[in-house]
Amino acid sequence: MTTSLNHIALQYQNKRDAKIFFSDILGIPKTRSFTVSADVSKEIFGITKNVDVDVFDNGIIRFEIFYMVDIHHSSFSHICIEVESKEKFIQTCKKYKLNPYIIKKGEKELLFAKDFSNNLYEIKNK
Repeated sequence: MTTSLNHIALQYQNKRDAKIFFSDILGIPKTRSFTVSADVSKEIFGITKNVDVDVFDNGIIRFEIFYMVDIHHSSFSHICIEVESKEKFIQTCKKYKLNPYIIKKGEKELLFAKDFSNNLYEIKNK
């Protein structure tokens, strides 16, 4: 059996911030939008609201972004992604007032960044 990642679903408060992070910073285009009805949302997530969703997909990685005003976070949750250049990623983040940071782990330096909704990413070079 082979396991692979299909998509990552995240919650965002607004579409502008999602577009900046996923399209402008990561270069992943928005490919479609849909709405999860309140009935379906209640069945899956226990939330009785219609929820708008944007999909950002470059054929390699896909993010489904659910828009809700109230953001909830878990302390250990993060997404590890690979980029062509950590340096370019850092420069682009700073352009949009995001502050990636490096954590030393022994001899290694690990790069992390939070997006506009405080989602945590570990960034690696391809």
